[in-house]
Amino acid sequence: MSGKVPPPYPPEVRLEAVRLVREGGVTPTEAARTVGCSVQTIHNWVLQHERDTGVRTDGLTTDEKAELAFLRRRNKVLEQEKEILKKAAAWFAKESGSTP
Repeated sequence: MSGKVPPPYPPEVRLEAVRLVREGGVTPTEAARTVGCSVQTIHNWVLQHERDTGVRTDGLTTDEKAELAFLRRRNKVLEQEKEILKKAAAWFAKESGSTP
């Protein structure tokens, strides 16, 4: 096994698969076969679509997930910057002969 993750499916493919399952009377297994992905992937897409459209409230919407990922990345950068500033302050205190 190579460990590589396949590229994501285009949004229009996801939407069409969800539409087939929700409105077209197609089973997730049939949709998976048509799209060329796993049945679990189809289930995940349907669940996420239901969250995004307000049918379900048991998880984060796609927009909320994107915002959370952005905020986590931003927090990581801010934490790194804070550590750099602490080290710089300690270095300048040492150089000036005072203690922080």
